Amino acid sequence: MAKRKVNWLLVLLMSVIFGSLGVDRFIMGKIGTGILKLITFGGLGVWWLVDVILIASKYNFKDIVWVDNFS
Repeated sequence: MAKRKVNWLLVLLMSVIFGSLGVDRFIMGKIGTGILKLITFGGLGVWWLVDVILIASKYNFKDIVWVDNFS
């Protein structure tokens, strides 16, 4: 399976602003966890904080390649 290219800065900003709604997970193509994050309001803030830290450190998510530009 091909890895999905995702803009790192866009996902980081969306995670900080809308992370409790799961927007960052939807952008990364992780629909199931995005829905879970949405209905739990970001795991009551815990899951949101963990995702912000993981994304800020460019964690190697499965099937995700971080890119720094919009091409």
